[in-house]
Amino acid sequence: MVDWSATAFVFPGQASQEVGMGRDIAAAYTAASNTFFQADDILGFKLSSLCFEGPEAELNDTINTQPALYVCGVATLRALQAECPEAVPACVAGHSLGEFTALTAAGALMFEDGVRLVRERGRLMREAGVRSPGAMAAVLGLDGDAVRALCEQVARQTGGVLVLANDNCPGQTVISGDERSIEAALEAAPAAGAKRAVRLAVSIAAHSPLMESASADFRRALDRVSFHRPHMPVYANIDASPLTTVESIRQELEQQLTHSVLWTDSVQAMTAAGITTFVEIGPKDVLTGLLKRIDRGAARFTLNDLASLQAFIVAARQD
Repeated sequence: MVDWSATAFVFPGQASQEVGMGRDIAAAYTAASNTFFQADDILGFKLSSLCFEGPEAELNDTINTQPALYVCGVATLRALQAECPEAVPACVAGHSLGEFTALTAAGALMFEDGVRLVRERGRLMREAGVRSPGAMAAVLGLDGDAVRALCEQVARQTGGVLVLANDNCPGQTVISGDERSIEAALEAAPAAGAKRAVRLAVSIAAHSPLMESASADFRRALDRVSFHRPHMPVYANIDASPLTTVESIRQELEQQLTHSVLWTDSVQAMTAAGITTFVEIGPKDVLTGLLKRIDRGAARFTLNDLASLQAFIVAARQD
C-alpha cells in the first residue's frame, strides 16, 4: 500500500522523449486518449501521432518535444487517477520542462494553458539558440560547487558564458554555454578532477544567460495565463523551495530558462519534508536513476508504460 502523505510525483524533462510514448496507455485508458486528442485540437496538428509513431527527428525538435512530454505526463497521471482516485501525492516536482507538468498535477496550471505555454517555450528556446548559439555537456565525478568553480575559471579565460545548468545528482552535472567555452571546459575538466566530460546532442545552451531572449519573450506569454494556488507544494527548480502561491510560481517560471536546475537539492528538500516514496510519471526512467544516487533509501516507481502503470495501481490498492 502506498502512503500518499509521504509520496511525491515527479515529472521528467527533455531527453526522456521516445517514439511510442504514451501509446499503450492511451489505448487502454479513455482518460489518457482524451488528453492526447484534446492536445491535438489545441495545437491544430496530430501531436498524438508524433508521440505514438514519430518520426523521431521531428519528435526531438524542442518545439515538439516539450508539448509531447507535457501531454504524455498529464495523460499518464489522468489514467492513474481515473483508476485510483486516492492517488493524490503530498507534493510534486518536475525537472525543467517537467515543472509545467508538475504545476498542472498540482492544479496551478490548467491543461489547455499548459499545452500552449510549453509549445511557445519550445519555439522561443529554438529561436534563442539561433540568435545566441551554444552547447551543453555532461560532467561526471564532480560536485556542484566544483563544477561552478570550473565554469567560472573557464569563463574568465574565454570571456564567454559558461554555467552549471543542471545539478542532477551527486557526481552528475550538466554545463551550458557558448561553443568556445564548452570546448575549453571539456579540455579542462579532467585536470579539475572530473571522471568524464562529454558534449550532449543539443544545439542550445539551456538554463544559461544565452536563453535571456527566450526568457524575456516567455514572460509575455506567462502574462496571458491565469495561474492558481496549487493544491500541494511544487518544489522549485531554481532554489528547491516549495512553491505555494501564484506569485512564487510566476517568478519561478520567469527565471527558469536562465537559471540552474537544482534537482539534487529539490529531492533532498522533499525527503527532508517527509517524502519516502517517489513516483516518476512519464517516458523512460531518467529521474528514477537520479533518485537512486540522491537517496538510496527512498522507494521508487516509474510509470512509463501500460505494464508499469497497471502494476503500480495494483500495488497502491493493496492493504
